[in-house]
Amino acid sequence: MIKKQYAVIGLGRFGTSVARRLREAGHEVLGIDVSEEKVEDAEKYVTHAVVADTTEEKALTSIGIRNFDVVIVAIGNDIQSSILTCMLLKDLNVDKIIAKAQGKRHGHVLDKIGVDWLVFPERDMGERVANQLLSPNMLNYIELSKEYNIEEIMIPSKMAEKSLRQLEIRAKYNVSVIAIISDGDIIVSPSPDHIIHERDLLVVIGNRQDLSKFSSIE
Repeated sequence: MIKKQYAVIGLGRFGTSVARRLREAGHEVLGIDVSEEKVEDAEKYVTHAVVADTTEEKALTSIGIRNFDVVIVAIGNDIQSSILTCMLLKDLNVDKIIAKAQGKRHGHVLDKIGVDWLVFPERDMGERVANQLLSPNMLNYIELSKEYNIEEIMIPSKMAEKSLRQLEIRAKYNVSVIAIISDGDIIVSPSPDHIIHERDLLVVIGNRQDLSKFSSIE
């Protein structure tokens, strides 16, 4: 796994759940908030945590925000601070910006600014966002326990036009294919000789770490 550097701005419930999951996966995570209390709490589950006002360009440049692979703006109810922060991040040429939107109008403004991915908290849970960051081929998942998930994964192109027997997914990746979604049809318990096509989705079950490795295959 390639380690990435993430910055999470806003350490409320949503930001905390994203930061914690990313750190658990072994990535570098910087937590940022204007509240000293939240920053102190965050030190337990992130790599570093700093108190900063991200609506100030000097604060962002002193942190070295340009060096992060992804910046998640999880500012709570202060829409103005969220918008100003995202504008500054764009001006500073941050590679990828993900931002929490409080509603359609807020989301529309953030989209116009050029935010790469909008998250609406009533629809997207923080941990789901983190999981999708960690596993770009994963489209959906069901958490069975703290250790096991069922996930819906888009196959990498190199697996296309091969049978499950040829791919040896269970032996190589320690996850099990329990269904295949192909052109809207669901094939439950597919046979080992079933051929997987490029746009097929695999429904797999396994340990979260094994699933994360499998869904990160390019």
